[in-house]
Amino acid sequence: MALFAFSVAPLGAGESVTDQVAKAVKIVRDSGLPNRTDAMFTTIEGEWDECMDVIKRASEVVGEGGARVSLVIKADIRPVHTGELDGKVERVERVLDTSS
Repeated sequence: MALFAFSVAPLGAGESVTDQVAKAVKIVRDSGLPNRTDAMFTTIEGEWDECMDVIKRASEVVGEGGARVSLVIKADIRPVHTGELDGKVERVERVLDTSS
């Protein structure tokens, strides 16, 4: 299992890339993989191959009609660990709660 945080955007698409990024996020959400999107990245959790397939399809849809795509990926690969999309955050929150 792994967490993949990625950011994908078309290059040369003008000031706003919202429409293209929304298409990528839809692919992620339709994949059925656990996911979270924030202002900078979309994070998905799953097996290596299934996550990379989603990232590839998201990159392809962002690149439709354009010449280039920017893709940044950060991965936390942890075999046999599941639920880390929430688990990592919950552990930090517990520490913060006990240190107040």
